[in-house]
Amino acid sequence: MKILIDTHTFLWFAQGSSKLSPQATELLEDDENETLLSIASIWEMQIKIKIGKLQLDVPLPELIASQQTTNELEILPIKLSHIWALDELPLHHKDPFDRLLIAQGIRENLPILSIDSSFDQYPGQRLW
Repeated sequence: MKILIDTHTFLWFAQGSSKLSPQATELLEDDENETLLSIASIWEMQIKIKIGKLQLDVPLPELIASQQTTNELEILPIKLSHIWALDELPLHHKDPFDRLLIAQGIRENLPILSIDSSFDQYPGQRLW
């Protein structure tokens, strides 16, 4: 199964955090699953690092490269169809990065692995 992971899910998994649910951990550790991280999440992390809202033990480029190698993480680009899908989304969720993830999940027919229950207000599947 292909799974789109939310930013916090990526960070918690990369850091070995106990904040992940048992199901999330199982899905991320299953070699049969393809794990995708949106370029929007990388953009969000870079912004948060720059403004002091996120601190990592290693530089973000190293973290991404490490996860690509170690866990076969794939990067999901932002397509025009993802941007246009934003017009169809009600404003239940105001965070622009999360809204883009929701749009990507809908357009690419990907479940999103996220603790954020507000994703449930949209079409598509949230796993946790």
